[in-house]
Amino acid sequence: MEAAREAGRGAAPWRAMSAEELEKQYSPSRWAVRRGPEETLKTYSEIGIAATARARAARRSLLGVPYGAAAAEALDVYLPEAAAEDATLDQMVDQVARSIVFLQERFPSNQGMYLCGHSAGAHLAAMMLPVDWTEWPVTPNLKAFFLVSGVYDLEPLVHTSVNAPLRLTPEDARRNSPQRLLEAAAAQPGGPAGPVLVIVGQHDSPEFRRQAREFCQTLCRGGWRASLEEVPDVDHFEILWKLAEQDDVLTQKSSPWKKRCQNTRILSQSVSCRQKENS
Repeated sequence: MEAAREAGRGAAPWRAMSAEELEKQYSPSRWAVRRGPEETLKTYSEIGIAATARARAARRSLLGVPYGAAAAEALDVYLPEAAAEDATLDQMVDQVARSIVFLQERFPSNQGMYLCGHSAGAHLAAMMLPVDWTEWPVTPNLKAFFLVSGVYDLEPLVHTSVNAPLRLTPEDARRNSPQRLLEAAAAQPGGPAGPVLVIVGQHDSPEFRRQAREFCQTLCRGGWRASLEEVPDVDHFEILWKLAEQDDVLTQKSSPWKKRCQNTRILSQSVSCRQKENS
């Protein structure tokens, strides 16, 4: 079955790459267009720390709320109007699912949860798409998925330095690849099926852009309400911080899900998955 799916997918471009080129493709900081790799990582780390401090100061929040027994199994809850131990990727995926269930149980009358992730976070959010929530104690009120510059087929990473802390085997990668899981699924799993917005930056690496395009196509073939956005003139890091700008494309693009800013002009090039499927 796996061999048949591989044949249908054709030869993946990454398989023909040298080890050096593959390493470059999956090292986002090497594709930053306005800063060197080290300066990029330092700059956006500092921006992230400052943004977290502002969020904690401006909103009512519950910090470090445990949803499991392990020290790392805690989350920060930011309410409207108002360093961790190592883990395997399987555990991380399970932790995300359990934290979502925890939120639904803790706030059962919530008006909807929006899963948003960037890079590795986009992968973890995407791993919630194949989950059959009918097998869990509650079905979370998931309204939409917002996936920014993610990797959805992990097999290429096995052959790069990104895998050093993860230590994924090829089987681990397949088991934790939403692209593979959704390709193998006969239909959408039970539970909510909100819209999915797959986003990638113009200056993300060609492999990141390919993965975004192919993942959106897979979602569309599976019956999901999915669309693809390529945001112009941003790299892997700048695309995230655009979320903080009220007039930016990412902020605007999420607004229809919340029924506001409906007449806002979208500046990015919107690509319909269904139109792109055969291209």
